[in-house]
Amino acid sequence: MFGKPEPNGDYAYLFTRHFDDNGQLSHAIYPDIPSNAKTQKHALIPGDVLFAAKGAKNFAAVYHNNNPPAIASTSFLILRLYNTNNILPEYLAWSINQPNTMAYLRSQAKGTSIASISKKTLGELEVSIPSIEMQQTILEIMRLRKREKSIRERIENLRDQHIQQLLIQAIA
Repeated sequence: MFGKPEPNGDYAYLFTRHFDDNGQLSHAIYPDIPSNAKTQKHALIPGDVLFAAKGAKNFAAVYHNNNPPAIASTSFLILRLYNTNNILPEYLAWSINQPNTMAYLRSQAKGTSIASISKKTLGELEVSIPSIEMQQTILEIMRLRKREKSIRERIENLRDQHIQQLLIQAIA
């Protein structure tokens, strides 16, 4: 741990519970860890790819600069790209999150009570790296697909509400 939590800390301490099943931050995170040499050394930087390596909920997510300053818990392995001319952090996270990749990583997990994917296993993972333009296209298609799903879900909810209102009016 990085010190005793305090209400007006400088860094948020990220756990897997802060993320939804798609690896997106789903809870508000609040800085509650004070700044010191240790926290500054472990501070996340925009573009870091967090890989949830421990437990049953494995995923990769990108830390963005619109999040508060944060430190990842020991449940995560951090992939820091020093040269993004060949691979985008978002593409790397997308690639790791692919069902076949996740199935492979989970098959390599060790541990009886809490399964853990090792740094070595993750480091040996081979990732196909297309051109930056193709990576951007893949990411845009995935963004549009998520938006489509969200719109469909909203339509279904509105349809359910409308039918419910019609049924209530029919018996009134």
